[in-house]
Amino acid sequence: MIKRKILGVAGLTMLILLSGCSANQITDENSVVESHEQSVQNNMLVKSEQNKEMSMKMMINNLEVPVSWEQNPSTENLKKLLPLTIKMSMYGGFEQVGSIGHSLIRNDTPTTTQYGDIVLYSGDKIVIFYGSNSWAYTRLGHINLSQQEMTDLLSHGDVTIKITE
Repeated sequence: MIKRKILGVAGLTMLILLSGCSANQITDENSVVESHEQSVQNNMLVKSEQNKEMSMKMMINNLEVPVSWEQNPSTENLKKLLPLTIKMSMYGGFEQVGSIGHSLIRNDTPTTTQYGDIVLYSGDKIVIFYGSNSWAYTRLGHINLSQQEMTDLLSHGDVTIKITE
C-alpha cells in the first residue's frame, strides 16, 4: 500500500513536471511566432513609409496614370523639384521626351526599355516609352498600363505631364 502511494505521488509529480515543461515549450513557441509576426509587421511598416516618401503622382494630359516609382537618388532628387509640369515631344515613334529644367543625379546603365518605362536621359530629360529602345538611362519608374493604353496616350502628338506629390 505504501508502495502504491509512493508510486502515485511519484506519478503525479512527473505529470506535473511534464505539463510544466510542455507549457513552457508552448509559451516559447508562441513567443517565437509573436516575435516573427511583429518583425513582419515592422517590415511592412518600413516599406509603407518608404513608398509614402516616394509617392508621386503623374498625369498625362490631365489623366492620372498609375506609376511604380524606383527607389533611388534620382527619384529622390526629382521629388524635391515638385510640382513639375513638363511639355513632352514625340520622338522616334516610340517615346515622348521632355526637359526637366534641372539636372538630376544620374546612374545611367545600358537598358532596353519597354512600354510604360520612365527614364532619365542626359540627366535633365524625362523620357516615357510606349515602345522599346536600348540606350544608357537612369530608371525613374514604370507606368502600369497596357501597351495599347500607352500607345493611345502617347502616340498621337505631343503631351504635357504633371508630376506632383
